[in-house]
Amino acid sequence: MDDIVGKLKYEAEPSEQANDDGRFMGAFAGYRNLKRRIAGLAKRGIMMPFFQPRDGVSTSVIRWQGRGLINYSGYNYLGLSGHPEVSAAAKAAIDKYGTSASASRIVSGQIGLHGDLEKRIAKFIGTQDAIVFVSGYLTNVTVISHLLSRVDGVIYDDAAHNSIMTGARLSGAKMITFPYGDWKGLEANLSQNRSEFRRGLLVGEGVYSMDGMVYDLKRAVELKRKHDLLLMIDEAHSLGTLGATGRGICEHTGIPSSSVDVHMGTLSKTLAGCGGYIAGDRDLIEYLRYLAPGFIFSVGLSPPDTGAAMAALDILEREPQRTQELRQRTHFFRQLARQYGLPLGGEMDAPVASLVIGNGNTCMMVSQRLLEAGIHVQPIVHPAVAVDGARLRFFITIDHTEAQFRATMPAIAKELEAIGQLVG
Repeated sequence: MDDIVGKLKYEAEPSEQANDDGRFMGAFAGYRNLKRRIAGLAKRGIMMPFFQPRDGVSTSVIRWQGRGLINYSGYNYLGLSGHPEVSAAAKAAIDKYGTSASASRIVSGQIGLHGDLEKRIAKFIGTQDAIVFVSGYLTNVTVISHLLSRVDGVIYDDAAHNSIMTGARLSGAKMITFPYGDWKGLEANLSQNRSEFRRGLLVGEGVYSMDGMVYDLKRAVELKRKHDLLLMIDEAHSLGTLGATGRGICEHTGIPSSSVDVHMGTLSKTLAGCGGYIAGDRDLIEYLRYLAPGFIFSVGLSPPDTGAAMAALDILEREPQRTQELRQRTHFFRQLARQYGLPLGGEMDAPVASLVIGNGNTCMMVSQRLLEAGIHVQPIVHPAVAVDGARLRFFITIDHTEAQFRATMPAIAKELEAIGQLVG
């Protein structure tokens, strides 16, 4: 199976040309390339898999064009989106505050729920304070770009999320990147170059969103202390999924939360809403609350999203067994994949797993064939990953069943075997 997947990485991209319709976007090379790509897929009978509407709540089964599909493309990890208690809290928030905060919080968009949620997040993670933003992506971009300037340095590995890289670029700081897991190489780099920048920010993800690796927090803390760095952890995919009670990477590793200077996370995954947060000491949060552009120039988090996140956090605290049950399902999924020879990326405890196919068109074709077989797993293609790094990405949730996993694995193995014969 490894040989099959390896062969697919070298399959050529299509060369079909798309017509320029004469509108102003025709002058944009990126758009012309997109049109060529769509036309090439159509000629091969491959449906563009993106932006396809579904029906109902994103659980382990979704409705699509009247069909029920086993769903691996939603990160409702603990099944709290659609939970009656969470939905009721969102509706109650609408009844009291309406559907929008209707202003930035520094002006008149502040509602009582905002402060309540921030206090709850800080207490859950173990920090002095927290602040919530309207977007998880915006949280990384605005905080990194605002904390650093040209005389500083931002350090991240090559598997980092786009929001981290974008925030780093906008900061103007010196950017130091290193291959994921190459801590010795980073140590050598810092030993030689640390004096070239004033303030250094080391950024990593608790669970990496693309492949499901778990951050080596112990090594990161060691480097932070040795080289006088600030440490920021993106817990978008690790809050609720790592640790005995879902408190994330610090609980998972047994390292105090105080070892991390900037705790970042999202509300759209475990916490069943939409938005992001930063947790840390009071000075950090006060600084961001008054000066971070992505906070003071943006509308406050919507009341239903705030209420939903509060209720989801209530359930997570009350029912920590949800995290443990998710971990059991994740382990079973990965063990079963190994039995079928499927080389999934990521670590055993991570609910994100990827299967690298290689060529983007081939990856989309496999996704389409699985869709026809009743399995919904989205392809991840360039520019989200390297041109030859297209993959199928699986999100495992507490709602998935053993029967669904047992139906999925042979279907994937069958399609990869068929593709392997095609390119072999």
